[in-house]
Amino acid sequence: MFSENQAKRFTVKTIFPLLAVLYFFIFVLPISAAQTGIYNVTDFGAAADGKTLDTKAIQAAVDSCSQNGGGTVLFPAGTYLSGTIYLKDHVRLKLATGSLLLGSTDVNDYPLNKCDFPSYSDAYVGRALIWGEGLHGIAITGRGIIDGQGASFRDNIPKKTEWEKLTSFYQDTTRYRPKAGYINRPYLIRLVSCRDILVKDVTLRHSAMWMQQYLDCDFVRIQNITVYNHGSKNNDMIDIDCCRNVIISGCYGDSDDDGITLKSTGGVPTENVTVSDCVVSSFCNAIKMGTESSGGFKNITITNCVIRPSSEPNKIYGRPEGLAGIAMEIVDGGWLDGITISNITIKGTTAPIFMRLGNRARRYKPDLPEPAVGKFRNVIVSNIVATGAGLTGCSITGLPDHFVENVTLENIKITFVGGGTKEQAEAIVPENENRYPESTMFGVLPAFGFYCRHVNGLTFRDIKLSTSEPDHRPALICDDVSNLKLDGFAAQTEQDITAQVVFRNVGNAIITGCAPNASAPFLRLENQCDRISVFANDFSLIPKPIIFDKATPKSALYEKMNRKHE
Repeated sequence: MFSENQAKRFTVKTIFPLLAVLYFFIFVLPISAAQTGIYNVTDFGAAADGKTLDTKAIQAAVDSCSQNGGGTVLFPAGTYLSGTIYLKDHVRLKLATGSLLLGSTDVNDYPLNKCDFPSYSDAYVGRALIWGEGLHGIAITGRGIIDGQGASFRDNIPKKTEWEKLTSFYQDTTRYRPKAGYINRPYLIRLVSCRDILVKDVTLRHSAMWMQQYLDCDFVRIQNITVYNHGSKNNDMIDIDCCRNVIISGCYGDSDDDGITLKSTGGVPTENVTVSDCVVSSFCNAIKMGTESSGGFKNITITNCVIRPSSEPNKIYGRPEGLAGIAMEIVDGGWLDGITISNITIKGTTAPIFMRLGNRARRYKPDLPEPAVGKFRNVIVSNIVATGAGLTGCSITGLPDHFVENVTLENIKITFVGGGTKEQAEAIVPENENRYPESTMFGVLPAFGFYCRHVNGLTFRDIKLSTSEPDHRPALICDDVSNLKLDGFAAQTEQDITAQVVFRNVGNAIITGCAPNASAPFLRLENQCDRISVFANDFSLIPKPIIFDKATPKSALYEKMNRKHE
């Protein structure tokens, strides 16, 4: 037995450590957790059961995090049902593995919002699951999932009484009024005029509209995310809109509508953008600049990407194989300038490459004057391998007196499905000046490979075109093109075509390094071509390599050092 003094010492030695431990857990530990800047949404009352609406609890965690200088709002494993979450400065949403943030299916859980930055997208959007404007240092990260349950909103048209409330909300006549078919379909993420944004590792699914729009933002990094956006209309993958200094890398995307999409729905350009190491699938356009182009696109680099057909069996827009693999469009004014695209493999798509300078002339604010025709220039597309391209063909087209300028395509190999007819080879291509730009806008083109019109400064270098089925159209047609270089051009063509390459009203062209392996004429000159230089080509398999129409004099052609048929 212990003596009385031993018992006292034992009690002191035993009780004080126990009290210290209790004090640590009761007082010190919570303070340390706050000091780490981690705000667990369940500590703020989130039920995480997928049935209880957790919006208020999540917002409370966001607000507390921001008020204490910023940090991480943590979603541990569980399912969180929520309406609009308003991000705040220096807040990172982190979705842990096993967490699922579900967008509510009740439109009333998404308040209408107007942003300060004016753009044509005012007509599309006033609601989002995650919304932020004018913020700094924000992030959405983690291995969890955000699902907008977008199919619930697919045909959510406001009723008459709802529409009256909506239009009264948008009284500013300098902005577009909302469109009924769009305004009740929330985006998953909408960030406006924010700076220093990171979106990393998360999986994003099933938005009711565009998956994510970054509008007038600066220093945006989107890394290693997975996007699956099917089930509602306008299901884009990513929309970078009027932004500057953007990096998109390591992303996987499968979308019903356009994939990685650069837009300019406002008055400033999207510029200084790098896209790399992504895998993209779309029923529409996999990688796109446009359709909205008010401010234009400048200094864009896209490289090391794979484009392939969607894995989703049911489409809403587009075609099962996709529309364009790479689409560049200036139709609402604005300048497209300084674009490099390289190292892309494309499977399927109606047209692997589509470039368009048009004149839809949409104003980004209704009180503005109609914009002038924009500029489209200084584009390099290189190292492209495409298979299974559609019947339509690729196109590079400007407008009369408004030329696409200085475009280079090099080291490109495309296999088309073929099947074009002689009647299609004679088709007259309409200008369609103000039509919505799409690779299908001209119908089946009279060239199975490339149809180029109203271009000044065009280079095709080391281009190989072929078809899986016989095609009775030329491989290349250039119409109203000047300063043209054709170097190392090769095409698989049928023997009964008019010519492998057709020039119409082409001036100052150089053809060199070509070795066609078909006996059909290689080049036909039509409609007053001038200053056509053809040298150092191998025409040994072609009895009559160059032919003329009556409008082009023989003096228009300069030939030298070509190997001829014997």
